[in-house]
Amino acid sequence: MPWSHRQNVFVQVSVTVLAGAGSGFVGTLAHRMGASANIPYGLVLAFVILGLSAWCARARLGVSGLALHLIASSIVAWGLAIGGAAGDVLVPVGFTSAMPFFSRHAGYIWLYGLIAVQVVLLVLPRAWFVIPPRIDESPDTPADD
Repeated sequence: MPWSHRQNVFVQVSVTVLAGAGSGFVGTLAHRMGASANIPYGLVLAFVILGLSAWCARARLGVSGLALHLIASSIVAWGLAIGGAAGDVLVPVGFTSAMPFFSRHAGYIWLYGLIAVQVVLLVLPRAWFVIPPRIDESPDTPADD
């Protein structure tokens, strides 16, 4: 089992919340890469990071772990989308001028997609999130001749 799966519940919850917040932060920073050229590789990368982190959260703590991950990642991503006191935002939305599709809609796709990805992981079968125990395949000891 992975390290975080062998720890007590407090450590598992802490790892899950930190991973959710981290994936929301990194995804928010990455989601606009390539959007101006209409090649959203940053959006794809953000969803891959978020999906892997959410998969681990569900494998670690089940549905409640996925819920904690969803809450943490949403708070961070939506919090960064609101912006600061100076009016700076990391997730620009609401363009009216002519620009490439992904440049205009990447923010909406990221903010609503991070919720959708985790809801999809919620309805998948539990068996897809089981990490089987490692089987020791050490060779038999040689016979003494």
